[in-house]
Amino acid sequence: MAPLSTFLFFFFVVVVFVSPLSYGYDPLDPNGNITITWDFLADNGDTYDVRVSIHNWQLYRHVEKPGWRLSWAWRGDEVVWSMSGAEATEQGNCSRFKGQNKPHCCEKQPTIIDLMPGTPYNKQVLNCCKQGILSSLTQDPLQITSMFQMNFNRPSVPNTNNLTMPTNFSLGIPGYSCSDPFQVPPSKFTTDGRRWTQVLETWNVTCIYSQFLSSSAPKCCVSLSAFYSDTIVPCPKCSCNCQGLPGAYCVNSSSDKTPSLLKLPQDDSTQETQPVVRCSQHMCPIRIHWHVKQSYTKYWRVKITITNYNFVKNYSQWNLVLLHPNLQSLTQVFSFNYHPLGIFGEINDTVMFWGIKYYNDMLLTHGENGNVQTEMLLHKDDGIFTFNGGWGFPRTVLFNGDECVMPSPDNYPTLPNSAYVPSSSFWLFLSFILSIFL
Repeated sequence: MAPLSTFLFFFFVVVVFVSPLSYGYDPLDPNGNITITWDFLADNGDTYDVRVSIHNWQLYRHVEKPGWRLSWAWRGDEVVWSMSGAEATEQGNCSRFKGQNKPHCCEKQPTIIDLMPGTPYNKQVLNCCKQGILSSLTQDPLQITSMFQMNFNRPSVPNTNNLTMPTNFSLGIPGYSCSDPFQVPPSKFTTDGRRWTQVLETWNVTCIYSQFLSSSAPKCCVSLSAFYSDTIVPCPKCSCNCQGLPGAYCVNSSSDKTPSLLKLPQDDSTQETQPVVRCSQHMCPIRIHWHVKQSYTKYWRVKITITNYNFVKNYSQWNLVLLHPNLQSLTQVFSFNYHPLGIFGEINDTVMFWGIKYYNDMLLTHGENGNVQTEMLLHKDDGIFTFNGGWGFPRTVLFNGDECVMPSPDNYPTLPNSAYVPSSSFWLFLSFILSIFL
C-alpha cells in the first residue's frame, strides 16, 4: 500500500502545484472562464487581418471599471498597422518606419484597451466601445463580449509560412491567469442566415479567475442576526485586515459624508483603485448582513443588507451569490433581481441576486450612505426546515464572485430554548387541553 499512497501524494502535488490553472477551479462555476478568440480573417501576403473577441462565460463574475487591458508578447518584429474598436495605450518606437504612414503600435508587448462609449462610428466595430466592461453571463448575456479588429505584419522569423500567434496573454485584471493559445475549429459568420463564410484559422486563449491571485486578503464579510435572539453576530475580527498592520489604511468618520481629504476616482480612470475603508473591527470594503426577520405558518422571511465601507469605489453591476438549502423554495424577492444558478442539477440551492437597473444596480460609496437592501420569502419545506443549529443562515456568500468571511458557527444566534423546541402539533394539543379545563 505504501507505493500507492506515495503515487497518490505525488499526483496531488503535480495537479495542485504544477498545473498552471488548477488553482482557479470554482465549484459554484466549474465551467466559468473568459475566452480570448483570435480569428484570422485574411492573409494579405505581408499583413494579416485579425478579429479579436473577449467572451465572459462566467455565471456571476463580471468585469467592471476600469475594464480589461489585453496584452501579449509578439514572437518576432510584428507591429500593428491599424486598429478599430480598440487602441493601444502606447505607440512605442516606430522610428524605423519612414514617412507619414506610421504604425498604430510598435511595442513588443502592446497593451490594448477598449474605446469609450460615444466613439465616432468610423472607429467602431461590433461589440466594441464599452470601456472594457463585460457583464456576467447571468446578468446580461447580450453584454458579455468585447471585440476589435487589427492589421499587423507578417513577422520576419523562420517558419512564417503558417499563421503565428503571440504568447504571454494577460487580461490586465487582478486574479486572472491565461493559458497558451490553442487552435480550435475555424469560426463561421453569416449576414443573412443563408450563406456562411469561414475564417482562415481560429485560436483561443482561456483565462480563469483565482481569488487568491486577486488579493492576499478577503474582500467582504458576513454578519448575522435573527428575530428570536438578542445577539447580533458581527463580522469576524480582522476578516479582511487588522488595524495597525502595514498597509491597513482606514478612515475614521463619524458622519455619513466622505472625508474631504479623499477624492473619488474619475470615471475614465484606467487603474484599479485601492480601497480606503471605514475603520472597523473587520476592515472589509463590503459587509453583507443576513437577518432572519419573521416566521409564519408556512413561510419565513429574510432581510439582506449590503453595505459599502469603501470610500473610493462605487460598485457598478454588483451581484450577490448565496448558497442555502431552502433557496430551492424561494417564493418572492423584493427590490432585487434573482436567478437560480442550477449548478448541481436537481439540487437548486444556489441563487444569484443583483440590482434593478437605474434603481439599485450601483452600490454607492459609504460616504453616500452606500447600502442596498432586499427581503425574500421562502417556503418552509416539510422535513427540511428548522431554525435549530444555525440552519436558517447561509452556507456560502459571495460578493462580485469573491467568497466572504463567515462567522464561526459556534457564535450563531441560537433559539431561546435550544435544548427543546416545541412543534406546532404540541401547541395545538396544549390549546385543546386548555379549552377543556377553562
